[in-house]
Amino acid sequence: MQAITAIIRPEKIMAVQDALTEAGFNGMTKWNVSGRGKEKGIKVGDVLYQEMSKIMIYVVVEDADKDTVIDLIMQYAKSGDNGNPGDGRIFVTPISESYTISKQSKDEQSES
Repeated sequence: MQAITAIIRPEKIMAVQDALTEAGFNGMTKWNVSGRGKEKGIKVGDVLYQEMSKIMIYVVVEDADKDTVIDLIMQYAKSGDNGNPGDGRIFVTPISESYTISKQSKDEQSES
């Protein structure tokens, strides 16, 4: 299993969420976050905004579905035809174990 954490623009969350749901990836956790990347904020007129509002989503998928989910997030989170700084980042982390609390049991892991 793989954990996919994506930080995206807030105005893109519904498009990303709808695309993932349509493709059969219904489970996700999302947070409102703020931060900055390489651009170190944005200057609008005389005002420097050092942190920007973003949405962080967390999706756990089988190894075979990792590339599909990443492709969907990249496609629907991108702004404009060529993308723009601040469109976001995606991080992938392997999951070695998971447990279902309601069943008090360890989940079976698919072999990659």
